[in-house]
Amino acid sequence: MEIKNIVFDFGGVLIDWNPEYLFRDAFKNEEEFVFFLNQVCNADWNQKQDKGRLFADGVAELTIKFPQYKTEIENYYTHWIKMIGGEIVENTSLIKDLKKKHKLYGLTNWSSETFPLVYEKYSFFKELDGIIVSGREKMIKPNRNIYELLLSRHDILPEESLFIDDNEANITAAKEMGFQVIHYKNSMDLKSELKKFI
Repeated sequence: MEIKNIVFDFGGVLIDWNPEYLFRDAFKNEEEFVFFLNQVCNADWNQKQDKGRLFADGVAELTIKFPQYKTEIENYYTHWIKMIGGEIVENTSLIKDLKKKHKLYGLTNWSSETFPLVYEKYSFFKELDGIIVSGREKMIKPNRNIYELLLSRHDILPEESLFIDDNEANITAAKEMGFQVIHYKNSMDLKSELKKFI
């Protein structure tokens, strides 16, 4: 079936986001750096903000548990923008041409508090026809309900839509719902991959 819609994940596909950019030089040694990102401000903790929890609540929870890292935990929110390496230009540069023949959407796991910081900074977001932000909706990929929200809100069909994400679980969920998919990886030439579908 003809592809009418292209749905982008943001982090790792259109935006370079990595907590290491902020914390790489914040610790005395590699062991402590790894511990902090794996055991303190880890992916599971961050995902709760992506699902709608306020950073103030997340910070308070961790500060009680790890008081020795109070400053670093607070910086995760107050200096969050330093985790952004920039837009992934080889991919964002495709948007203008894709927009000529397709509807373009974003479906992202992102905190409602921090997403506005990148939305205002990078103009390509304004080129998209719609954006679903998990933190605003209080639902998160790969749960089926956030994909269903995208489809219903924008009146699109999964079989007419191509979903691009760097997370395998998110790709699997989309594929099970009937989306065509591209599992994006760092070394991938997205422009060439797109030619296989459109």
